[in-house]
Amino acid sequence: MSPSPHPRPTRRTVLSAALTAALVPTAVVSAGSPASAASFDLAGWATQGGGTTGGGNASPVTVTTASALVSVLRSAGPAVIRVSGTITLSGMTDVTSDKTVVGIGSGATLRGGGLDVDGASNVIIRNLNFRDWADDAINVQDGSTRIWVDHNTFSRGHDGAVDIKRGSDLVTVSWNRFFDHDKTMLLGHSDGNGAQDRGRLRVTYHHNWFDGTNQRHPRVRFGNPVHVYNNFYRGIGGYGVASTMEAGVLVERNYFENTGDPFHRGEGSSPAGALVARDNHFVNSGRGDAGGSVLGLPYSYAADAASRVKSVVTGGAGTGRI
Repeated sequence: MSPSPHPRPTRRTVLSAALTAALVPTAVVSAGSPASAASFDLAGWATQGGGTTGGGNASPVTVTTASALVSVLRSAGPAVIRVSGTITLSGMTDVTSDKTVVGIGSGATLRGGGLDVDGASNVIIRNLNFRDWADDAINVQDGSTRIWVDHNTFSRGHDGAVDIKRGSDLVTVSWNRFFDHDKTMLLGHSDGNGAQDRGRLRVTYHHNWFDGTNQRHPRVRFGNPVHVYNNFYRGIGGYGVASTMEAGVLVERNYFENTGDPFHRGEGSSPAGALVARDNHFVNSGRGDAGGSVLGLPYSYAADAASRVKSVVTGGAGTGRI
C-alpha cells in the first residue's frame, strides 16, 4: 500500500487532541530521573494474562544452521534457543509455544526468511538481525498471545517487519531498530476481520527506533487500547502512526524528527479510528491529526520525557544491547 498524503492539522485539530487526551484514563506514568526511566525489562501488554516468560528455565540450545533452528523452533515444550552467526531461512518458519529465541552478541542474523508465530503463546524473540526477508520478518497471527519482540534490528525486507494480526493479543514490541525498509508494522489484517479482532490486538510499542523508514509505525485496525510511547521517529518518508477501523491508539511521549506526518486517522480505504496524542516532542515535523477517545490501560509503566527519547532510544535500541 502506498502512503497517501494528509493535510497538515489545523490549530483546532491540535486543541481537540489535547482536550481529548485529558479524558483518557491511564496507569501511573513516571518521567524518571536524569537516567532513563525505562529498563530493558518486559513492560506493556505482554505482562498481562499471566505474563510472557518464553522458554523460561529450559537449558539453552545453541544453533548455527537452518535445520537445527527449524527443528527446535517447531518442537513441543519449552526451549531457549541461542542463535549464533548468520542463518539463511527459506520462507516462514513456525515458532511453537513456550520458546525464547535470542541472538548471541550483536551479529546473530536471520536472512531470507522469517518467523511465523501462528496460534502460539508465550514466545520471546530478542537480539536478532533480520535481513532481506521474502515475506515477513516476524508474523504474529491466528490468536497468538503473550508475545515479546525486543532488541532486534530489521532492514531491507520485502513486506512487514513485525506484523500482528488475526486475533492475536497481549504483545509488546520494544527497543527494536528499523531502517532501509518500507512497510514496518501492520496491526490488524483487514477491515473485514472484525469478528476475530475486536477486543484483541492489544499491543504496546515502546522505545523503538524508526530510522528513515516509510510507513506503518504502526498501522492499526480494531486494537483498543494500543499504546505507542517513547519511540524515536527520524526522517519518516510516508507517515508515522495510523489509527483506522475502530482502533484506539494512545500516542504518548514520542520524539518526531523530520517527520511531516507523525500520526493520523484513517489510511487508504480504511476509515478513521480514534487517536489520542499526549506530550509528544516535535523537531521540524508536523503536529499530526488526533481525535476521539481511547480505552484505559491496565498496567503501570515508566516513561521517559519526550525530549529525552532520541538519546535514550539511539543509545539502547537494536541488537548488541542486552
